Amino acid sequence: MTTSPSFDRAKKPRPPLNETKLRDLALHYVGRFATTRSKLIAYLNRKINERGWDGPQPPDPVELAGRLAELGYIDDAGFAAMKGAALTRRGFGTRRVGEALRAAGVDETDRAPAMDDAASAKWAAADAFARRKRLGPYAAAPVEREKRDKQIAAFLRAGHDYAMARIWIDAAPGEIPEREE
Repeated sequence: MTTSPSFDRAKKPRPPLNETKLRDLALHYVGRFATTRSKLIAYLNRKINERGWDGPQPPDPVELAGRLAELGYIDDAGFAAMKGAALTRRGFGTRRVGEALRAAGVDETDRAPAMDDAASAKWAAADAFARRKRLGPYAAAPVEREKRDKQIAAFLRAGHDYAMARIWIDAAPGEIPEREE
């Protein structure tokens, strides 16, 4: 009985990277994913560590990411706006939006407009979260104290402040709370 050739031999190691291959990897990555400079640099460093380096001079992922940003392939402010709006639509609060953007490596100046947008939409985000989780006015029936505390904790984990969580959780089923400015 014969087996297929792919099972008989070990996986061949990938050749080390050089400047051209690193640039090609970077272009493929930014073409496939919406990303930030920080995420691209982390990806390139990981690939260099995995495959090694065979270039005449040491690799410079920071310079390559900067060049791609100058060409418009990477836009941290655009990424922040897109990610912040998506999280807000899903019902996450400003704190959670800020944490996600910080984790993506977006600096403060690029993060500020997205944070302002999230802050101005915090009521709509809380409404979306309550609707999605069927809490407060979207619940089938009033909840007991223990469950109420867990629902408030869920609001807090989603990035909303305590006052906002109380407004929505204390609302009776079927009665949407009045918007407070």
